[in-house]
Amino acid sequence: MHRFAFVIHPIKPKDAARKYPIAKYMPDWLIEKFYGRKKPFIGSYVKGVESKTGAKTEGLFIICPLTPDMMLHKLPLDAVYEKLIYCSELAKSEGAEIMGLGAFTSVVGDGGVTVAKNSPIAITTGNSYTIATAIQGALKACDIIGVRPESSVLAVVGATGSIGRTCARMLSPHFSRSIVVGRDPERTQAVADECARAEASVDVASIKAADLVITVTSAGADLIFPEHLKPGAIICDVARPRDVSVKVAKERPDVLVIEGGVVAVPGNVDFGMSFGFPPKTAYACMSETMMLALEGKIENFTLGKDVSVEQVEETIRLADKHGFELAGFRSFERAVEEEAFERARTALMGRGLGVGA
Repeated sequence: MHRFAFVIHPIKPKDAARKYPIAKYMPDWLIEKFYGRKKPFIGSYVKGVESKTGAKTEGLFIICPLTPDMMLHKLPLDAVYEKLIYCSELAKSEGAEIMGLGAFTSVVGDGGVTVAKNSPIAITTGNSYTIATAIQGALKACDIIGVRPESSVLAVVGATGSIGRTCARMLSPHFSRSIVVGRDPERTQAVADECARAEASVDVASIKAADLVITVTSAGADLIFPEHLKPGAIICDVARPRDVSVKVAKERPDVLVIEGGVVAVPGNVDFGMSFGFPPKTAYACMSETMMLALEGKIENFTLGKDVSVEQVEETIRLADKHGFELAGFRSFERAVEEEAFERARTALMGRGLGVGA
């Protein structure tokens, strides 16, 4: 049996209160100072992952005490790498042979390349299967609502990132027109040039023309608001922290917001901790690490700022082989109820232009 490890981190300083209740009363700057001095540590052990082939794996979650703001803005990159490399050494000491980088640990710096070069075990960011599940979930939602891709508009926000770019390349051939949105005009245009029938934009408001929006930025804050969205639109928010404001859920019941990458893990799995998902479900990036361990594919897999279509297709094949699958739809930490689909479906038809217009 091959063992795995997966790195998680606090999203905001006050998350420290889950382990240290006194943190509720401490200022954020003091918590971050504490984080900066603390070494990564084991959060829990994972047991019971079993493929439908009969292969088994187990592993551990390693908590890297850094917030997104610390990784991206407040600490030198070398200091961040140092903690992530320490995570890999800790993982090896626990018998893990491959380690996944979760959330912002997968995007900071060069996307895992430097960590992999200095790690004693294999590294993956999990982004390949994250892309696969985002695409599968988005197209399934289109089918349920009645959006016909061939006569509809796609928008990808964060299109110059590794996940956004590959989502745009793989989804755009299915749609009549695509809008790729990024902050850098030249890089965004370069992505548009790789996609079918696509135009580049640096204005997030341009997504108002879209029937399906995939959003996956590292903004770390609300980016998409109610006024940005077309009636009956579907939004697949792959970003963590999410890009879609909670105002969308409150003010736009006609819009369907789904989260990308919620996956049912095969076997009687016990993660040893709760990260807000239903039992036996996990993020797609976690699942990629587990399926690579089940497959015995102990090698660096998804790294860097580019994810190839072939890597995405490989994770789809491994998921099918080992029994990983989409676990329904979730939105703002809750399961999506049938009424939400019906409201979006009614809004879509109510535009008076027909489905997908």
